Amino acid sequence: MRQRLFVSRLLAACVFSMVLSSCGDDSEGTVAPQSYPAVPRTEFGGARPVTLQVPTTYKSDHAAPLLIILHGFGANGSFQEQYLKLAALVEEEGVLILAPDGTPEAGDGALFWNATPACCDFGDTKVDDVSYIRGLIAAVRQDYNVDRRRIYVVGHSNGGFMAHRLACDAATEIAAIVSLAGATFEDPAACVPAEPVSVLDIHGDNDTTIRYNGGRAGAPYPSELQTMAHWQVYDHCGPGLLLDPTTLNLDFTLAGSETTIRRFAGCARNTDVELWTIQGGGHIPSLTHDFPTRVWQWLMDHPKS
Repeated sequence: MRQRLFVSRLLAACVFSMVLSSCGDDSEGTVAPQSYPAVPRTEFGGARPVTLQVPTTYKSDHAAPLLIILHGFGANGSFQEQYLKLAALVEEEGVLILAPDGTPEAGDGALFWNATPACCDFGDTKVDDVSYIRGLIAAVRQDYNVDRRRIYVVGHSNGGFMAHRLACDAATEIAAIVSLAGATFEDPAACVPAEPVSVLDIHGDNDTTIRYNGGRAGAPYPSELQTMAHWQVYDHCGPGLLLDPTTLNLDFTLAGSETTIRRFAGCARNTDVELWTIQGGGHIPSLTHDFPTRVWQWLMDHPKS
């Protein structure tokens, strides 16, 4: 399982090429990374520095949202930002963006997040990534006017597991998370959020790496429906995962609007717990050009109450 989780250099190169439209073609076009405007960058994080991207329109008298992007196992922050096509949000939406790197494994140096027992501290280093990311948030807030109601996390695979971990352990700071191809703790008692957090899981039901119906990596992880059920309890939602008649097109290699939407109603403090299922989607979907817009709109619709 560890090898299957690892994004090899060859796979990473192919996915990066997809972002540039050379491994796949979104009929509505993609945004090439080199087209993004230059933005001011500042390093934070002490022993594990990370680049903060700041919109050129930033003004200290106006609170800006903060988005943290978490990479998959074996990838890095810069790669993940390009794959998810989120860098354009810096200028288009006035967002402060952090895309940090995890810890390198002994031996092959694959970067990982210590998220849940399943994923992905396979060397049992017990590195405290919750404290690290909370420290990054504090460092940015010290120098920039961050909208405390709009601190968001988006993660893929191991980064999706880490997004869930932050929603559990840093709930007072995180307004909402988006997990692509990730999951929460298998044991519901391992997550005790101090307050409700909005959660959106996006997952292909044909994912053979992190399986939609649950599986095992370093330890068992829950299915998407179990993940949703855990958050239904944490966020005090009403019963029933309701189907929205709206469908989305998130993967341009799949025909039509392949993604269904289900959510719980009546969650505490205006939070939402929502599941977008990419029917036929795999672990690394070929994301459509409007994927970042849809994700960002969902996040902005879910500030802290």
